[in-house]
Amino acid sequence: MNKLVLRGRMLTQEGLIQSGLLVIDQEKGLIEDAGGKDAVELPKDERVLDIENGTILPGLMDAHMHFFGSASQSLTEWVIIPETLVALRSVSDMKKLLMAGFTTVRDLGSKAGVHIARAEREGAIEGPSVIAASKSLSQTGGNDDPLMLPLKIAQELSYSYYCDGPWECRKAVRMCVRDGAEVIKVYASGTFAQGAKGRVQLTTEEISAITDEAHRAGLKVTAHAYGEDALENVIEAGVDSIEHGIALTDEIAARIKKKGIYYIPTLSAFFAAKPGSSSERDMMIRRHLSADMELAKKYDLKIACGSDFTGSQSEPHGENYLEISHLSSYLGEMRAISAATSVAAECMGLADRGVLRKGCRADVVIVKGNPDANIEALNPKNVLYVIKSGKLYDARS
Repeated sequence: MNKLVLRGRMLTQEGLIQSGLLVIDQEKGLIEDAGGKDAVELPKDERVLDIENGTILPGLMDAHMHFFGSASQSLTEWVIIPETLVALRSVSDMKKLLMAGFTTVRDLGSKAGVHIARAEREGAIEGPSVIAASKSLSQTGGNDDPLMLPLKIAQELSYSYYCDGPWECRKAVRMCVRDGAEVIKVYASGTFAQGAKGRVQLTTEEISAITDEAHRAGLKVTAHAYGEDALENVIEAGVDSIEHGIALTDEIAARIKKKGIYYIPTLSAFFAAKPGSSSERDMMIRRHLSADMELAKKYDLKIACGSDFTGSQSEPHGENYLEISHLSSYLGEMRAISAATSVAAECMGLADRGVLRKGCRADVVIVKGNPDANIEALNPKNVLYVIKSGKLYDARS
């Protein structure tokens, strides 16, 4: 017996099926069939799991997170923790993510992400599939460069490669590829810690070199961007997705839409931000949580779910569903769920998941309640079962 049949209320990319059947070939880890009970033939003598008062939906995805292995939100600590300790601490984070219904995550810069991804693929640890960026790319003196340290030591310890000029930027991409990266993350601006606006980092020419080199290697590029100038630069450079995307304008949003760039607003990072460090910073956060999202809706941008959680005490892995909850307050439940399933899969270039469809990978989450009516049904306490590549986990145990 290598087939599992789920029977019950089912959310698909096409919408709600009140009485659905999902047939999973557990040996192959694939969905054999999916649809309404009248459209799918129920296999004989196979295990049937009836879902009562619950919902079957695709496995959840977080397209922007980090494995930092640190309890604190401290750049200094993130930099000085050895990668071995980061990896060991992240094993429990991987299990928490999986039991919370996340079957794929994208680590956008860390010391151990590519190793965690490989260990999961090999079956050495259990957790979601990890699409890892290896180290992120930043200019010298920019993001992830602790200025209190000598440059040589900072570069040795950092989870970013520092690069200046187009050819150094190309080499940095090649270093990431050598590490095993499956996506490239670039900092086109600083953060609020480096000034309220987060000054522009790297030139359009440098980011274009990164994008060209990554695309030559078959990898997507995603860019951290605060401020109109940084957004203009990454759009011009041809990135595939934009992280945070603070300071949208009508013109910028229209260009993002025209180029088909994905928009990942990482709302959780800004809802959690404490006010008071500067009035300009607070104003930009308020703008992001209001005008930016209104423009994203107005221009129907392709919004994907990314929490920017690091695994710290204030951003614990396993609670990443909060990003879906925040998105739902702007987009509604169904579009927020799509942002964390089908749209996130498209953003990451993963054609084999994010939907409940014949031939796709059997990544599924089963929750108590109706998340299309109340997003709180995705709270980890309501997750009943998780299926990852056909393997069934009881999240309640």
